[in-house]
Amino acid sequence: MTADPSTSAELADIPGLTRVETTDQERLLARCAELTRADYPHDQVYGRYCTIQEYIDCPPEQVYEYLRQGHHLEEWTFSLRDFAPTDTPGLWAGDDRLAADTRIYCRVESNAEAGTVDFHCAWDQGEQLWMIYLMRVVPARLVLDRPGSVVTWTNCRHPHYDRNPHPELAPDPRRPWVGDYWDLFYAGHTVEMANLKAILEHRHRNGLPISSTPRPAVAR
Repeated sequence: MTADPSTSAELADIPGLTRVETTDQERLLARCAELTRADYPHDQVYGRYCTIQEYIDCPPEQVYEYLRQGHHLEEWTFSLRDFAPTDTPGLWAGDDRLAADTRIYCRVESNAEAGTVDFHCAWDQGEQLWMIYLMRVVPARLVLDRPGSVVTWTNCRHPHYDRNPHPELAPDPRRPWVGDYWDLFYAGHTVEMANLKAILEHRHRNGLPISSTPRPAVAR
């Protein structure tokens, strides 16, 4: 298949493109070598985006079903607890025990066909859910030729991570802000992904129900 001449013409005036029509293999390999290093600074890899991934020996349909039910956050996350529905349909509120007296609000948006489960969250208020955790469940048979699932998890560094947009809502002005932990997101999320893997593989391996029943709402 040859390139469409009209397409090449449309792209000719755009600077910085690397395409086979304008870049030979030697120049491409040289560019790739420039972009490949033995060591990478933490901020260069995780400064703006934090992505982790894991293989889980559990069918993708069951992994997706587990993730899309938000109450399971109380099982596999390190610090999210005591979720209950709010008066706003689809919005839940709970405690983030990472910081004292901190409320977290969460709405789950999922798509079964795409295998995506996104957690839209925020500390202190539920009006602007700017902490967004993007997860995707991929059938491992497609990408690794083995049963089970591959789960990816990405966070983007929203500007609010650097500054609390609602300091007046903080229970204590001395409380650490969620963005103070950004440099630990890779490590912390890796710990939580390990929790997710351990729970799902244990239940699948032992023939147990994958999903648990939500706890009754706790009066606040």
